[in-house]
Amino acid sequence: MTVFIMVAGVFTGAHVWQRTTERLVATGSEAHAVPLTGVDAGRPAGSAPVDLETHIADVIEAIDAVDTTSGRDLVLVGHDYGIHPVLGAADRRPQRVSRVVYLDCGMPQNGVPALAAVPDQTLRARLAEVAGREAAEGELAPPTRDGWQRWGSTADVSDAVLDRLTALAAPQPLGTLTQPLRLTGAAAAAPTTGVLCTLNGVGVDLVQQLVDLGDPGLAALADPRVTFFELPTGHWPMLSRPAELADVLLRAAAGEGRRLRPRRAEAPPAPPRPFPLDVPELPRDRKGHVDLYVPDAEGPRPAVVFVHGGPVPAGVRPTPRDWPTLIGYARFAAAEGVVGATLDHRLHDVADYERAAADVTAAVELVRADPRVDADRVALWFLSGGGLLAAPWLTRPPAWLRCLAASYPILAPLPNWGMTDSRFHPVGALAHAGPLPVVLLRAGRETPEIAATVEAFVTAAEDHGARLELVDVPNGHHGFETLDAPEETRPALRHAMRSVVTHLTG
Repeated sequence: MTVFIMVAGVFTGAHVWQRTTERLVATGSEAHAVPLTGVDAGRPAGSAPVDLETHIADVIEAIDAVDTTSGRDLVLVGHDYGIHPVLGAADRRPQRVSRVVYLDCGMPQNGVPALAAVPDQTLRARLAEVAGREAAEGELAPPTRDGWQRWGSTADVSDAVLDRLTALAAPQPLGTLTQPLRLTGAAAAAPTTGVLCTLNGVGVDLVQQLVDLGDPGLAALADPRVTFFELPTGHWPMLSRPAELADVLLRAAAGEGRRLRPRRAEAPPAPPRPFPLDVPELPRDRKGHVDLYVPDAEGPRPAVVFVHGGPVPAGVRPTPRDWPTLIGYARFAAAEGVVGATLDHRLHDVADYERAAADVTAAVELVRADPRVDADRVALWFLSGGGLLAAPWLTRPPAWLRCLAASYPILAPLPNWGMTDSRFHPVGALAHAGPLPVVLLRAGRETPEIAATVEAFVTAAEDHGARLELVDVPNGHHGFETLDAPEETRPALRHAMRSVVTHLTG
């Protein structure tokens, strides 16, 4: 028999686990939802300030109350903020813990407070100011009924359940968010499981892509002791899919789940798949953070600036403008008689869109200033997570921007990115795009969370009468140039490029 100890996220108490614990108990397991001091009504705070260590002590108390002498496995489950006290307790009781389940949450690190994982970037910045003070006392008021979306997707949570969640919500002691998590590494050997709620913005395929990029902080996710599950729901699965969550927890305790493939770091990497189309081996002309690929043609030529996706870890080498995909796009543009330009921008985290946008603007100015470029005929082409960087250009298209294109883009902030009020929201920006032509390469086998943003963009384009041209790759995946057979992608790439060139030269 397995014993589950579950810890809830910000503003929520043990009550959120009720239906999940009932399901677990019905299967013969033991389940305990930990009441947290200063949050749960049954565990009021005393005279001392409540901080992260207070909640770690609450979880340790629950662990110590479990009799594991009969060989029962003890599984700790942390949702949202709850993973911080879970990891702190596991670090102090490593011999008692059989597995740690990360339920739709980040990967806390030693010395980093929970505020680093707060999805709302504006609130995160305000809390960071509080963290710099000597004592972070006080409380953070819970959201209103309409404010939960800022903390994660409420998809599938019924109106009645959301009303109850709001009524029972409690202020979060600030010290729980601003006190750094202290870990010795004692619990690092415990198997772990990540449960990803895909309607909150992340699925296993996206995590695999980040591992493949070589982020050293994510390499451990490919350890065979780490498994993953997906739940097609929002950020509060214990409220929206309690039975399915219980079933996943039981399977996680049994060691089931999907495992990631490790990135080949020690062995020589396999040669990257070349760009699907045969393109001329033009040399690059490197200028700062921009590379130009110039056709052999007379006079200033129109240009296409290709904007890579992300976030891309800061230490990844080679950098995106040296990736075969970006080079291939730029040389393809040059083969069609226009200048192809690539750049590196600093989108290393979802909080970096402002500075990445500045890098793109600077790159465009550099390209337009080059005497080989017709400054009045420029197109921008965005890929993947770089799609959000299209929003400012859609909002105020300059006269020289003749076309905007995108390949398998993210076209609205994912729910767990905390960008509710961000200006980087292409779906919303379409209302201001006017007659600007938009060419969109759509992957037929896109990940669901990204596909939802694309469909929202298509719907908005119809609503606003935007000049949207869809170019479908029916069997294409996200990153189809390197993942899929060339014969699947060549027709769409040719079609999209010729459309863009037509808008530039017409």
